[in-house]
Amino acid sequence: MGKIIAGVDEVGRGAIFGPVVAAAVILSEESAIYLAQQGVTDSKKLSPARRDALFPEILSHALDSKIGLASVHEIERINILNASLLAMKRAIARLTPSPTLCRIDGNRSIKDLPIPQETIIKGDLLHTEIAAASVIAKVWRDRLITRLDVRFPGYELASNKGYGTVSHRRAIAKLGFSSQHRRTFKVNTAIEQMELFN
Repeated sequence: MGKIIAGVDEVGRGAIFGPVVAAAVILSEESAIYLAQQGVTDSKKLSPARRDALFPEILSHALDSKIGLASVHEIERINILNASLLAMKRAIARLTPSPTLCRIDGNRSIKDLPIPQETIIKGDLLHTEIAAASVIAKVWRDRLITRLDVRFPGYELASNKGYGTVSHRRAIAKLGFSSQHRRTFKVNTAIEQMELFN
C-alpha cells in the first residue's frame, strides 16, 4: 500500500458545554472521489439531515475512521486549543493502519505526533478526507450532546448542542453550571448575562 493519508478535524471548540471531539478518517482515492460526488464537504455547510445521511456513507467507504475526545476537565486544565489538538492526536493514534501522512484542518500542528503532518487552512473545503472527518466528528458530537440532554435537563442541549445561545446562557444564569460546563467561559458568561438582564 502506498501513501495512507488521514484527514483530521475537530468540533466543539467554541461550545460552552461538553467535550471537544475530533475525527480522523482514511480514504482510498476511489472513496474520496465517490464521497466528494455525494456532497461531502465542510460539515458547517451541510444541514443536519444531510450530515446524518452522509455519516453512514463515510463510515462504509472509509478504510478507517476513529474518534478522539478531550474532556471538559482537560479543556479547563490545558485550554481549548491544546485540548483540541490532544483530541486529534488521540483519534489518529487509534487508526488502523497507521497513516503515513495526516492532513490537519487549521494552522496548528499537533505536538509530538510521530507521523508527518500538514496543516491546511480551510482544509475541510479542499480535501475530502478532512471534510469527511468534519462530518464524522460533528454528527458524533451532536448525538453525544443530545444524549447528555437527558442527564442535564433544562439547558436545551438537544437544540443548542452545547453552544452558548441566549437561551443556554439564561439557563446557566437560572440553574448554574453543570459538571460538563466549561468554567473557563464563566467570566464572559457573567458579562453577557449582565448585558442580557440589564
